[in-house]
Amino acid sequence: MEIEKKDIRSLSKEQLRDFFVAHGDKAFRGNQVFEWLWSKASHNFEDMTNVSKETRLMLETNFVINHIKVDTMQRSEDGTVKNAVRLHDGLIVESVLIPTNTRTTACVSSQVGCSLDCNFCATARLKRMRNLEPGEIYDQVIAIDRESRLYHNRPLSNIVFMGMGEPLMNYNNVLKAITLITSNEGLGMSPKRITVSTSGIPKMIKKMADDEVKFKLAVSLHSAIDSVRARIMPFSSNFPLADLRESLEYWYQKTKCKITYEYVVWKGINDNQEAIDALVKFCKYVPCKVNLIEYNPIDDGEFQQASDEAIDNYIKALAKYDIVAKVRRSRGKDIDAACGQLANKEA
Repeated sequence: MEIEKKDIRSLSKEQLRDFFVAHGDKAFRGNQVFEWLWSKASHNFEDMTNVSKETRLMLETNFVINHIKVDTMQRSEDGTVKNAVRLHDGLIVESVLIPTNTRTTACVSSQVGCSLDCNFCATARLKRMRNLEPGEIYDQVIAIDRESRLYHNRPLSNIVFMGMGEPLMNYNNVLKAITLITSNEGLGMSPKRITVSTSGIPKMIKKMADDEVKFKLAVSLHSAIDSVRARIMPFSSNFPLADLRESLEYWYQKTKCKITYEYVVWKGINDNQEAIDALVKFCKYVPCKVNLIEYNPIDDGEFQQASDEAIDNYIKALAKYDIVAKVRRSRGKDIDAACGQLANKEA
């Protein structure tokens, strides 16, 4: 029976160095291979031209590189690009390149499917099949950076963990991926250009604060009334807003980093004055800004985009208390690449 080979990217640089020493080679060989794997994003041992053919053969015998492959790519009329990414085991996730005049942002996935059950989100209808490995997250960023250079003549400038999955349910792998993305031995991106979006898991928000992470935090809030939020996001009944508020106060106290609330306004659900007043009150607890997000229907009628008047009422109420609010118009709707629409239709 053939022994399953280990993914070489699961090894740290120190473990790679130890591997070479154990096989009668110099430790610095591990540094060379690590550079090929991450800085040069190589997916093939044959690429590693500064190590001998014998060494490459030894690596081939002992390891695999479980890299992603862009299975299909769709380009929207607004310049958005959606990748259906095939993983080594045949499963598919999606990631998106979102361009504006000043930046290009990668929206990456952290799980195959999702652990949560938000009723308005297409991804939540897929069961969570597994967490993504750090290399699989990293590869999505590499692919989108290449597309950004190809189609927009500039490197990727920002990353948001707002694709498929709940990043804090795959915290260790997400953190390892971000460490590599921000390392000078990886992509060297500033952590300030990375935002991790969560549906709000208080224990994990506190853990991030304790870990002194440098990236930004966004919270999918959608309502500051527990009963309404539980209707929209049933799992949130396990994480009451009082607990979420406490964790966000803890986050800000430890990091001094402002929080972004992602907030969709739906007709007949949270487009009334009570909902507006509750959000204003919640925003006063911790320095924050609010992104009011255009809703993208996912084939049924329960959730419908609120009127422009309702959105204006939110903006006016938040502005009265100097709370920054922006309306985020969705991009890539024609290719189902907009917020809440990622659902592996190609799979």
